Amino acid sequence: MRRSIDYKANCTDAFKAGHALAWSILLSIAPAAVAGDAWLQPRRTAVLPGTIAQIDLAIGTKFSLRDDLVKQDRVGVARARLNGKTFDLAEPSVDKKSLEYRAPLSEPGIATLWLSLAPRSLELRAKQVKSHLDEISAPVSVRQAWESSKGRRPWREVHTRHVKTFVRVGRPKDDRSWSQPVGLALEVVPEKDPTALRAGDDFPVRVLKNGSPIADFPLGIVHEGNTGRAVKQTDAAGRAVFKLTRSGHWLLRGTELRSSTKTSIAWESDSTALTFEVR
Repeated sequence: MRRSIDYKANCTDAFKAGHALAWSILLSIAPAAVAGDAWLQPRRTAVLPGTIAQIDLAIGTKFSLRDDLVKQDRVGVARARLNGKTFDLAEPSVDKKSLEYRAPLSEPGIATLWLSLAPRSLELRAKQVKSHLDEISAPVSVRQAWESSKGRRPWREVHTRHVKTFVRVGRPKDDRSWSQPVGLALEVVPEKDPTALRAGDDFPVRVLKNGSPIADFPLGIVHEGNTGRAVKQTDAAGRAVFKLTRSGHWLLRGTELRSSTKTSIAWESDSTALTFEVR
């Protein structure tokens, strides 16, 4: 009987040690896990019908500059839609610091391409939390919740990324599928053709959480090569409008952070990113 008790105690100690080690590893990589964005970026945003479009999945601390390679086993859903018809994307190939997806686009239209990454766990030191909250423009309610719990619970978060982009195929006629949600847990849906934007245009969008508009959501916009961003809060209908001041590639992105009901973690979050080109 004593041996059984000792065995259980040793197993429990080993589990706790392993759990602590796992979190210590996550803690050591937390800054890299928090900083930066993931995005999908077509190598050409306008192609001819019959083209196999090349789209890169990348991650970096500055939009359009790739810092690291996303591992293929982290990719969950990866799909495309053209003229209302949805199909799965084939497995990508590794190209330097990105995963390269190839989408066969056989007919004129506006292709929407999207994917989600598997949830990733991270733990932050107390002194890292403020930077994290500032980076995602977290609301006052989240900051107050953290302050009230600080010292009692460490910052443990599970984060899921969702990314989307578009490719114009030939001369589209009636394809408005770009204006329809694709079903991501958190997504930006354009209300203006994202492949026909020009410098000086306004770009209206909606933000949806599980298909429903999310109000007071901080949505940021950043131009390629920059880190500074302008942030707008969505209105009651989940809408925001951005002025596109210059040509080039742009990224819209935001994070929805919430308290978790799970005992092992304190926070859960989803981030959304949408890329497009302005001519």
